[in-house]
Amino acid sequence: MPERSSGYAPSAPKTTPMPPDPATGAAFRREARSTDPAAIRRIVESSGYFSREEIEIAVELIDERIARGDVSGYHFLFADSPSGMLGYTCFGPIPATESSYDLYWIAIDEALRGRGLGRELLARTERIVEAMGGERLYIETSSRKQYLPTQGFYTRCGYRREALLRDFYSRGDAKLIYVRELLGERA
Repeated sequence: MPERSSGYAPSAPKTTPMPPDPATGAAFRREARSTDPAAIRRIVESSGYFSREEIEIAVELIDERIARGDVSGYHFLFADSPSGMLGYTCFGPIPATESSYDLYWIAIDEALRGRGLGRELLARTERIVEAMGGERLYIETSSRKQYLPTQGFYTRCGYRREALLRDFYSRGDAKLIYVRELLGERA
């Protein structure tokens, strides 16, 4: 699980409920619920991308948020329908930085990929990060061929590849770091 510095976890301003997205019909919420760990497990398993260990980390992060709230440093945005969770993001401030944030997870139910929900979740997450004082949002992913669609998604959403760390995850599997400057883009 990524380390968080104790005591540093700015909270997003309290807002009215987020309106549903007209294109996807998803309703959005920020509050974590006791049913979220099981839903997150289902979503990340559905992708076929993540290892058992990665799936467990995804569940640990929501468990941490439920147990500790804002102090955990993990913030979530959930996309729901009447039948359950459709996707989510997990993000938070990077310790020891002034205004940089990490996007730890963005995951959509595999059956819904390619319908615009990921783009909408990411755009709404960026607005939340901005409201929390974030100026940059960083995203890490793998260089494996399996992740080429993911890399293309980040590029289409306005992120630029900032770094490549060779053999990071394993021999031949680099960590790619993407970034997007946030402040002032929505003037």
